[in-house]
Amino acid sequence: MTHIEGGGLSTKTDKSQLNINFKKNMKYTNLDKMLETEPPQFNFDNSFARDLEGFFVPCEASKVPSPSMVIFNEPLAEELQLSASRLQTPLGAEIFSGNLLPNGATPLAQAYAGHQFGNFSPQLGDGRALLLGEIIDTQGRRQDLQLKGSGRTPFSRSGDGKAGLGPVLREYLISEAMHALGVPTTRSLAAVTTGETIFRETGMPGAVLTRISASHLRVGTFEFFAARGKTDMVRRLADYAISRHYPETLDTENPYLEFFRAVSRAQIKLISHWMRIGFIHGVMNTDNTAISGQTIDYGPCAFIDEYNPETVFSSIDLQGRYAFGNQSSILMWNLMRLADTLVPLIHVDKDRSIGILTDEIRNFRSEYDEIFFEQMRAKIGLNNEEDGDDDLVQDLLTAMQTDEADFTLTFRGLSDATLGDNSGVLQQFQNTASYEAWETKWLSRLEREPTPPSKRAAAMNKVNPIYIPRNHKVEEALSEAIEHGSLTLFEKILSLVSAPFEEIPGEEIYTKPAPETSLPYKTFCGT
Repeated sequence: MTHIEGGGLSTKTDKSQLNINFKKNMKYTNLDKMLETEPPQFNFDNSFARDLEGFFVPCEASKVPSPSMVIFNEPLAEELQLSASRLQTPLGAEIFSGNLLPNGATPLAQAYAGHQFGNFSPQLGDGRALLLGEIIDTQGRRQDLQLKGSGRTPFSRSGDGKAGLGPVLREYLISEAMHALGVPTTRSLAAVTTGETIFRETGMPGAVLTRISASHLRVGTFEFFAARGKTDMVRRLADYAISRHYPETLDTENPYLEFFRAVSRAQIKLISHWMRIGFIHGVMNTDNTAISGQTIDYGPCAFIDEYNPETVFSSIDLQGRYAFGNQSSILMWNLMRLADTLVPLIHVDKDRSIGILTDEIRNFRSEYDEIFFEQMRAKIGLNNEEDGDDDLVQDLLTAMQTDEADFTLTFRGLSDATLGDNSGVLQQFQNTASYEAWETKWLSRLEREPTPPSKRAAAMNKVNPIYIPRNHKVEEALSEAIEHGSLTLFEKILSLVSAPFEEIPGEEIYTKPAPETSLPYKTFCGT
């Protein structure tokens, strides 16, 4: 039985039962033989479980009847120093479904709180996820290995802790696309079906995602303990986060203030990445704001087609709180919630601490604008900065909004426009006069830079993708997988978005926006 004790978590679970041997609960003789001849090795070094007792509850995955590997990320497995050949097997399906626990794993559900749509929930936590442990990859980076959809935990509340195949494949596809687009993100290692039927809006095959992350520390993790007045726990968490993610801040005059600045910079860079590619997270709650600066939790996310900062896809965002154009403002709000938790650590005088953090927050908008416009200048082919460049970017966005131009195809077409062919860009505008007026100013501005046109066009094509996970094509792929058991379209889209800047002749259908329809596109959390 799990209960709150002193602001942390405690459990009566016998820790000696956490390291279950691979052979326990075996069903198949061939698996026994595989384990006897060459058991797979996981390079676990579980610092969270070792250093932060009271921040989690030990927990095991629910056993599933018939796990089967759906898709496995072999390149990522190699980065994690895992044997792809050993894990793309029935054994791998047993492991990544949660049926079998690798030696050295310490499965646990993390505690966190969070502001959800602006309202504070004091206890959330991993309701359908288990952190198996941390793996050191080939570059010496510490990576969480987490199962998502592995069954109930003490934090599940009324949920079943399960996941359906659709949301699992959606997160797999979009997280890998984001990685290829150069956006800091969690990664997907494996998707496994469980042999169960999961009911949400309708029934679909049950599935488990294996997710890889720099960590699963969130703003909401800090909020969990700060809300209970446990400053000592907040300090322990901050010390751990500094050591794991921002060790360069450790020997500074005020490590906790520098930590806050580092988290803020990482998040500012992240959201500017979202904005440069037209990505809407959809549920920017503080429990979905990672301390590492990675994109985490791909629920009702989507990519915009036509540019409109008011675009909302999430079925639960009825007020447009997390609209595309609001994402930077919501980031600032979320960072203020992190600042609230750090007030006791910044300065012994509370008022002085609040003043220091307030001054930091006031700088965030200018820092965000600096990074955002730097990225946008690259998208329109500018290497140097001049007065008026930011206005030039904004004028293009205004014209795109007015004429409902496709975000991705407009920026991709600009490289051809620098070479004298603007036909692709013009196709995106209902009234070409607004774009043509902008183009005249833009080309005049480019003349003041020495970069040869061909070199400039090539550089632009390296930051302006041709392939993104177009929402309608993603839905087609998920329907095909769920209803017909086919991954043909899913794998096709995955291959294209894994190399999003390289145009392939004959694949134009995957570059087009959705056909016009009277029904607005909606996304769902998938829980």
